[in-house]
Amino acid sequence: MSRLAVSACLAALMIASASPGAAQTANPATPDIGGFPDSPAIPAPTNPTYPGVIRYEADVTDLDHHVISVRQTIPVSGSNLTLLYPKYLPGNHADSGPIQLLAGLTFTANGQRVEWRRDATDPYAFHIDVPAGATEIEAAFQWLTQSERSNWRPVMTQSIVNMEWEKALLYPAGYASTGITFAPSIRLPQGWQYGVALETTSFENGLATFAPVDLYTLVDSPMFAGAHYRRIDIDPDGEDVHLNLVADEAENLEATDEQIGLYTAMVTQADRLFGSRHFDRYEFLLGLTSELGGIGLEHHRSSENTHAPDHFTSWAKSAGSRDLLPHEYTHSWNGKFMRPADELTANYNVPTENSLLWVYEGQTQYWGEILAARAGLHTKDQALISLAANAAFYQNQPGRQWRNLQDTNNHNLLGYRVPGQWSSWMRGTGDYYNESALIWLDADTLIRESTNDRKSLDDFARSFFSPEGTDGSWTPVGYTFADVVAGLNAVTPYDWAGFLRSRLDAAGPDATAPLDGLERGGYRLIYVEEPSSAEKSLSSSWGSDFRYSLGFALAGPTNRIVGIQWGSPIFEAGIGTGWELFAVGDKVASAEALRDAVTAAKDGTPIHLILKNGDRIRTLDLDYTGGLRYPRLERIEGTRDRIGEILAARRR
Repeated sequence: MSRLAVSACLAALMIASASPGAAQTANPATPDIGGFPDSPAIPAPTNPTYPGVIRYEADVTDLDHHVISVRQTIPVSGSNLTLLYPKYLPGNHADSGPIQLLAGLTFTANGQRVEWRRDATDPYAFHIDVPAGATEIEAAFQWLTQSERSNWRPVMTQSIVNMEWEKALLYPAGYASTGITFAPSIRLPQGWQYGVALETTSFENGLATFAPVDLYTLVDSPMFAGAHYRRIDIDPDGEDVHLNLVADEAENLEATDEQIGLYTAMVTQADRLFGSRHFDRYEFLLGLTSELGGIGLEHHRSSENTHAPDHFTSWAKSAGSRDLLPHEYTHSWNGKFMRPADELTANYNVPTENSLLWVYEGQTQYWGEILAARAGLHTKDQALISLAANAAFYQNQPGRQWRNLQDTNNHNLLGYRVPGQWSSWMRGTGDYYNESALIWLDADTLIRESTNDRKSLDDFARSFFSPEGTDGSWTPVGYTFADVVAGLNAVTPYDWAGFLRSRLDAAGPDATAPLDGLERGGYRLIYVEEPSSAEKSLSSSWGSDFRYSLGFALAGPTNRIVGIQWGSPIFEAGIGTGWELFAVGDKVASAEALRDAVTAAKDGTPIHLILKNGDRIRTLDLDYTGGLRYPRLERIEGTRDRIGEILAARRR
């Protein structure tokens, strides 16, 4: 299908699917109660096509000030224009558009300044009275990106820029994102190269110009640019999938042929899992950096990712993070091509809903981990270690006593991924990723068991995320809870609605973590007092982790007490945030001294601690005799190793 045809289809689909929510953006005109002109109503996105092409020019050369300058030339034909700054950002599942960083906004027409006013009730909307006879409005402004990690992640360093178009543009209200055409260009520092899924029409003297695209495609096509850049073909059957590396230093780009081969194997395993592709090309954008803000964000034909600078050059250290790219790649099928219907909105200022993030993110989390193992990015042992850690976290999470997993799907709408002081009690973002992945393991092993291992969740993935006749189609398709249930029933009949709802809605003192998939998969969760060398290598913080014994972890050189578990021994002793471990018995505080004390207390001797919080000192005795506890998966003798089969590479 052509790009134009895709845009037309998607525009119609989005307008139809978003019509109930679209009304929420059509603010009524505000009364004049303060001497200011009334704010006109913000048009709902019901029109299919904006007339003309918006010229868009970005300049990212001001690395010292971390400022991105933008100029847009917008065709106009009427007397009024309302422009929107994107509010609900794709992949964020929240109203997280950083409009606070927009500055210097000016409009001109026919060389004359045109005044603007912000909407009285929606600060993401700007109203302009178009001068008579004007055929275009020019907008100029800056995106004041941050140089340090605070409210927003850094996107500019001296070596790398991560251009996210949606954070530095305005677009006309009243239209679907697929009906507004942009002609983008960007000026880069001299000598820099870049990766992006857009089609480059020219690149001369640092100015990259791209073929016109609709707003939906532009927002879905971020750029990584840098002074140190390498592009690697990882498509086993052509030249359509690439790994674009940018780095703080040139030596960080030195990925070996063996390492590259593992990412090629990941693409192969995804092809075998899904059986089709819903893109013409896919560009992994990977920053090897300690300066750029960390990110893992999905797009249909690319993904934004960061790893440590030595991800390739110190390969053994990177094992714990190697499922990031498989996760984001899976999103091309689950979350972008097939996505929850309530995420398929007409434009970026129609509120999103998050009822199915346990599929969008949860099943993607599951497949990301599986593809990492099938490709060899993780060994089987490493995958089992990661699964044990995830299972233990939810087995020991008290927050399910009051809050079910379904409710955490809307957590982002409470404030984008804002951490709480008592995360084990609050629950939050990670749950619809990681606890949901356990539900999908449960479903996978149940399908295998009930079909005598003839079918699996692989069959669901292939049919649900790649419906017959859609190979090569880019047009997103919305799914509902009923669709998910029907897709599972098509693999094998079962009460899938009851299966899912019982796990998603469970809360209360008797609610438990969804761990049935472990034993059905041939393993049980146990706790040991001494991790293996493999377990230690995968978790560098194991030695300071006492969450499943005393109920906290130690952090930093001052041995701060962090991650306090609600209801744990340290919690019951009255300790909250702000305390540091000063001494253990008659020894200076250290993780090693505390491990020794926990082990020694197995005979009934209280664990004597001295804590410090500013000028306050506390001594306390913890009456805990359970010893050190680190999670591990243990094989159940005589059972089928279904988890091992799930992790094994597919041969076809």
